[in-house]
Amino acid sequence: MADHGKLKSDISFAGIFASSAFAACFAEICTIPLDTAKVRLQLQKKDVAGDALALPKYKGLLGTVGTIAREEGLTALWKGIVPGLHRQCLYGGLRIGLYEPVKTFYVGQDHVGDAPLSKKILAALTTGAVAITVANPTDLVKVRLQAEGKLPPGVPRQYSGALNAYSTIVRQEGIAALWTGLGPNVARNAIINAAELASYDQVKQTILKIPGFTDNVFTHLLSDLGAGTFSLLQRLNPQLRTARILECDHVSNSRAGMYSVYPSCENQAFTTYNLSALLYTLKRLDLAHRLQ
Repeated sequence: MADHGKLKSDISFAGIFASSAFAACFAEICTIPLDTAKVRLQLQKKDVAGDALALPKYKGLLGTVGTIAREEGLTALWKGIVPGLHRQCLYGGLRIGLYEPVKTFYVGQDHVGDAPLSKKILAALTTGAVAITVANPTDLVKVRLQAEGKLPPGVPRQYSGALNAYSTIVRQEGIAALWTGLGPNVARNAIINAAELASYDQVKQTILKIPGFTDNVFTHLLSDLGAGTFSLLQRLNPQLRTARILECDHVSNSRAGMYSVYPSCENQAFTTYNLSALLYTLKRLDLAHRLQ
């Protein structure tokens, strides 16, 4: 982020994009087993046999990881890593790389001092929405590849890999199908990005007002911890619906119609709640900063 009291960064857009993309890809490689387990848990449904309900196959995050590794092999936990890296290069690079230029655009080139909180939120919402719009096809392919692992044994897989998935979806469903789930994806990721970047910016700005704190690694770490904790609270509600929409196959999956309209009243309420919570908490941080 920009140094305290300045809006312009000394690092070029290309440099920020590359470093952000690299960091996001490294994190993706480390965390995709947990993401695969999360998708399986979200998409899991109990099978009905007569009047009895079968026990769910996956139980808990670690239990799901163990079940996948035992039944499908350890490499299955990294199912979807290729489109996952595609996503992180595009989404991770753009949302962070564009944040400072967009924030500068909103406040004006001649602005001096800290950017207003509202401009930070607006810039982060904008870059999050733009980035996920570009990266949505990679999200779609990633979730579909992760979801294929839940098919019963002996059922042929539809996709042989990431590139095959892109081409198959375009050939069978049309190029517009790559942007399936764009509505909930934009709503979710724009809010998450605002929670992460605006809160990081605001927390760092507040910390630097405290005597003894300087713009160093420790300050960045504290800002990251604050932003990460806050963004986690924002990301849960719309996520289940996003995963189910992206997993649906509009050609062969009859559930597609169930998730074709977004937002529903319930999810609209969730999204409104998350945005309200974001604005309220950041406003408190802004007030604390002004009282320093």
